[in-house]
Amino acid sequence: MPAMEREASSLRRPLGLHPKQLTGLLLISPWLIGLVLFKLLPILASLGISFTNFYMLTPAETAFVALDNYFQIFRDQAAGYVLFETIGMALFTVPIQLGASIILAALLSSPRLKAKTALRTLFFLPSIIPSVAVFFMWIGFVNPSTGWLNRLILEPLGLTGFNNVYSEGAIAMLFAFSSLWSIGPGMLIVLGAMMSLPPEIQEAARVDGAGPLTRFFSITLPLVSPALFFALIINLISAFGGVVLLDRGNVYSGSISPYDGYVSDVMFRQFQLGYASSLSWLFFILMMILVVVLFSTSRRWVYYPDREV
Repeated sequence: MPAMEREASSLRRPLGLHPKQLTGLLLISPWLIGLVLFKLLPILASLGISFTNFYMLTPAETAFVALDNYFQIFRDQAAGYVLFETIGMALFTVPIQLGASIILAALLSSPRLKAKTALRTLFFLPSIIPSVAVFFMWIGFVNPSTGWLNRLILEPLGLTGFNNVYSEGAIAMLFAFSSLWSIGPGMLIVLGAMMSLPPEIQEAARVDGAGPLTRFFSITLPLVSPALFFALIINLISAFGGVVLLDRGNVYSGSISPYDGYVSDVMFRQFQLGYASSLSWLFFILMMILVVVLFSTSRRWVYYPDREV
C-alpha cells in the first residue's frame, strides 16, 4: 500500500516533480526563458546564417553558399591580423589581471586589515564600468594637449616632452591600466577561495618554521588553484571578446577586443551578416579548443582534493 500511494502521489505531481523542485523551476523560469529566447536561439540562428551570403540591405537575395564564408576568412588578411592582435592582447592582459587579483585577494584576506567590506566593495565597483569608457578616460587624462596629467603635473615640472601618449609604449601602458580596471570578479573568486582555507593549515606550517612567502607559494596558491583556474577561464573569455556572454555591461560594438571590433565592423558597417557570423563561429571554435586543452591539462597543475585516493 505505501508503494502504491507513493506512485499515485507522483502521478498527481506536474511532471513528477517535488513541490520544492517545481517552485525552484518557477523562480528561475524568467532566466530560462531569456536564455533560450535571447541567447541560445540567436546563437543557433547565427550558425545557419554563417552558411549564407546574407546581406542586411538586401535580405531577399540571401542564398546558401555552404563553406564559402569560412574559406574567405583564410583569404582575409584583416581577419588574420585582428586574430593575432587579439591573441597578443590576451597574452599581455590575462597574466596582469590574474596576478593583480591574487595580490589584492591576499591583502583583503589578511586578518589584520581593517574595513575589509568597504575595501572589497571599492575594488569591485570599477569592474561594472565598461572597459572602453575606462580606456578613453585614460586617453583623455594623459592627452599631451588637454589632459590633466600634462597641465597639472608635467608642465609645472618642465617634463612635457616625456608625455607622448600616442607612442606604442604609452598605448600599451594605458591598455594595461584599463585591463586592471576589470579585475573585480576574479579578485572575489580568489578571495573567497583564500578565506575558505582552514586556518589550521597555516598554523601548522608556521609551527614547522615556514615563512610568509613559503606559506603563500607552497600552501595557499596550490590550495586555491581551482579558483585561479576558474578566474583564468573567465579572464580569457573576456579578453577574447566574450563580454556579451559574460554580461559584463559592455555593448557588442564597444568591446576592446580587436577581433570583436572587426566582426562589429563587418556586421554594422559592411552589413555582411553571413560573413560576420562565420567569423564569430570560427573564433568560437578556436576558443573552445583552447578551453578544452586547459581543462585536459588542469589535472597536472590544479589541485582537486576530491581526486585524492
